[in-house]
Amino acid sequence: MCGIVGVVSTAPVNQLVYDALLLLQHRGQDAAGIVTQQGRKFFMHKAKGMVRDVFRTRNMRALPGTVGLGQVRYPTAGNAYSEEEAQPFYVNAPFGLVLVHNGNLTNAQSLRAELFSTDHRHTNTESDSEVLLNVFAHELERATRGVPLQTEDVFAAVRAVHRRVKGSYAVIALIAGHGLVAFRDPHGIRPLCMGRSPEGTVMVGSESVALEGTNHVFERDIQPGEAVFITDDGTVHAQQCADSPQLNPCIFEFVYLARPDSVLDGISVYQARLNLGEALAKRVISTVPPNEIDVIIPIPESSRPSATQLAHLLGIPYREGFVKNRYVGRTFIMPGQGVRKKSVRQKLNVIASEFKGRNVLLVDDSIVRGTTSREIVQMARDAGARKVYLASAAPPVRYPNVYGIDMPTSSELVAHGRTVEEVRQSIGCDALIYQDVNGMKKAVGSLNGRIEGFDASCFDGVYVTGDITAQDIARLNEGRVGMEEQQEEDTSRLALPNAQDA
Repeated sequence: MCGIVGVVSTAPVNQLVYDALLLLQHRGQDAAGIVTQQGRKFFMHKAKGMVRDVFRTRNMRALPGTVGLGQVRYPTAGNAYSEEEAQPFYVNAPFGLVLVHNGNLTNAQSLRAELFSTDHRHTNTESDSEVLLNVFAHELERATRGVPLQTEDVFAAVRAVHRRVKGSYAVIALIAGHGLVAFRDPHGIRPLCMGRSPEGTVMVGSESVALEGTNHVFERDIQPGEAVFITDDGTVHAQQCADSPQLNPCIFEFVYLARPDSVLDGISVYQARLNLGEALAKRVISTVPPNEIDVIIPIPESSRPSATQLAHLLGIPYREGFVKNRYVGRTFIMPGQGVRKKSVRQKLNVIASEFKGRNVLLVDDSIVRGTTSREIVQMARDAGARKVYLASAAPPVRYPNVYGIDMPTSSELVAHGRTVEEVRQSIGCDALIYQDVNGMKKAVGSLNGRIEGFDASCFDGVYVTGDITAQDIARLNEGRVGMEEQQEEDTSRLALPNAQDA
């Protein structure tokens, strides 16, 4: 999961790109980078850390130019601990290219071999984004064949990328001296939209909130398989470059990833979460009689809309019972110390009066590993709750995600291979209520009839690109083995700046 933005303007864009990245910080906290273009020269700064920490005044002054792009990264492929894998990535030929990417290539391994043996291009990191950049660079070189770049050459290169690359990818790239190109995979798994400011600046970004928060008027989503080429003078060209595009956005964007004030592919994220709460109400009633629930309490932050709607429909009081510490910092490793895992109790504190002597229904947006849920349930009991019920606005997460969400291996997923009753026993709550898959898809899909389906692979095990095998899952899981033990920082969802905090 990453956040990306690109800008073409007649004024300096360094501050504009910075501001847009702040609005997308919820999509990635591991690293940040900005590149700007002045004339035909690129200026770049990138490093590990949050946007506010990576960019100081001296860094911003060293980013001149009226065209630029940026990324905030949450690693899902490659080496999470390498500064070299922070984006943007750069290659000098053809023309000079820089690229940012949100998503995950499922055939990166075979592409890396092709680049070396057939295309004679070198990659220096384990990042699939560097692979994608080199594939695009190779295809752009083939399309131009040594002659001046034409708009149609850009679209021809993107068409060739679609034929070679599998997986999810929302991409923004700069071609030195020519313009900015943005494109989306043929399934539209990861989001990408564009808009314009009153002054004529054109912006492309992962979520509409990045546009609106920087005084740009949202114009439209970039369609699955579509490429948009914005020349340095702000002229916009667009063309469909995929043979059989289908809109299958990632449903986890609406469940948790995106900010609630964003609109993705014509769907209000906030309204989607309200709808999920409405659908969840029917599931709750069939499991726990409403008269046995005294209060409904959300687990901060993105479960709040669902919990609010659930409480309204059931006629049960809604209360805030947890206070989130927004300033949980990194865990520093001193000589002779191992990694210290932060407890949930450092990230959340209970308001005991909301729990004491009550039957409490806790609402979360989803349950992944179950370790956080287990500790929160115990916190509610320690605060005096008589009974603790837990409801998830999403179905059980049973399968790994291969399209750019940092989802654990199957063995780490609490619902993988377990019944709901077994999960309930593992978490320790008195009742566990999950959303069902069809109810989730209907709740979100009803908001846009144009959507042909969703990537809901972590819930239903159906991978929309159709190229994922058990061997692929095993290979992707290998890259995660031991990853948790190596973490220097706590990157669990409760430790991150949530969509509603960003």
